[in-house]
Amino acid sequence: MHKFLRAVGFSEFKKMDLEIILKEIINKPDTLKVTKDSEGNEFAELSKEFAPNIGLTVRGIYAEDDSFEMEYYYPYFIGIDKTTNEPIEIEKHSEKESYAGICDDPNLGVTLIFYMQNVCDYLSEHIYDKSTVRSNGAVLSGLSVDGCILLPIEEKKEKMTKANRKDRSQMIAQAREGDEQAIESLTMDDIDMYSILSQRVVKEDILTIVKTCFMPYGIESDQYSIIANILDYTKEENKVSGEQIYCLKVECNDLIFNVCINEKDLIGEPEIGRRFKGNIWMQGNVCL
Repeated sequence: MHKFLRAVGFSEFKKMDLEIILKEIINKPDTLKVTKDSEGNEFAELSKEFAPNIGLTVRGIYAEDDSFEMEYYYPYFIGIDKTTNEPIEIEKHSEKESYAGICDDPNLGVTLIFYMQNVCDYLSEHIYDKSTVRSNGAVLSGLSVDGCILLPIEEKKEKMTKANRKDRSQMIAQAREGDEQAIESLTMDDIDMYSILSQRVVKEDILTIVKTCFMPYGIESDQYSIIANILDYTKEENKVSGEQIYCLKVECNDLIFNVCINEKDLIGEPEIGRRFKGNIWMQGNVCL
């Protein structure tokens, strides 16, 4: 059973229930995409939606007798807004026909790695263009099975943060290109920030100091721990299980993406202006 099944509304499903759902997807998918995989097999993606932009995808190959052999499945949540315009590198996972997107966005300070949703589109591009497929950004989304709602930070502190954000992003970009002056300026800023935070943390809670954060979580390269501002949200229902799912539009370190989480796994009530704190599995559609 996939850990993130509960994020899309299947928290109570047993293995037998899942097998019935997967057979239904294979026999009557909402969408079907077929192409050639890296070994020349007839590779297919079969997807079925159980709530708006939320569902399960089955991947596998067609044998010579046209029978479908499932390799694996995964729950998905399709994002709405384009998250980044940075170039995306695409790498194949070693154990199966799945791919990861890799992005160096200056707003994050860490390399962003996500699970690629539109694999068939990427493989189809390879058939017609043998050179490296170039991407123009990605639409990201996250699945979460562990989250809570936090109150927002005081407005004065928020304005102070926004005033320096753009300059810092520019300096990070210059430092990556080898600008020694930018590297020195960032180093001095970090030393000053450490000194200020060391004084504040004695009297203040850490969640009143840190507005948003984006950090790798666990040993999986595409999972992250985030604190993000809630820009919008909807509540959807899985039409098979009847479970309620929150779909949050969040902003984290200047990146805007969508997160879905089962109502059972979310502590607190989401509202626009509040913050979401949780662990997510990052997915994404690469813009080809």
